[in-house]
Amino acid sequence: MDVPGRAALTIKHIVCDVNGTLAFDGDLLPGVAASIHRLRKHTQVHLITANTHGKQKEIDQVLGFPAICLNPGHESEQKKNYVETLTSNTVIAIGQGTNDAGMLAEAAIGIAILSKEGLSRESLLAADLIFPDIQSAFDCLENPQRIIASLRQ
Repeated sequence: MDVPGRAALTIKHIVCDVNGTLAFDGDLLPGVAASIHRLRKHTQVHLITANTHGKQKEIDQVLGFPAICLNPGHESEQKKNYVETLTSNTVIAIGQGTNDAGMLAEAAIGIAILSKEGLSRESLLAADLIFPDIQSAFDCLENPQRIIASLRQ
């Protein structure tokens, strides 16, 4: 992805928070599974979660791959560190909670979602892009020219 005014990006990974971003009250949002399956044809998709609602195993079964479940405490740091292990400049991170702010700031592109659960101020300020919902973000990822148009300087 060549964004004028930024270094050229080679995106290899999409790291998504689960609860609040892909799911509401622990239930996967409509259309998310199909979008993730399409994105996985072109990039590696990683889910990372604190498993707030205890339903991650069901979500993993629907999507066909497991999420990374965080240990309690220091969740923002764990998410940021995970993005670093993937090589930050190859990652798009997506989230909305306070514990997502570190990974949004660390990633080459951080995307904040204004979800039904809200959008924390920390994640809002850490993000490069903000979308009204996850499906809008996924639509942009499937049409990278939209991201370029929004981020060009």
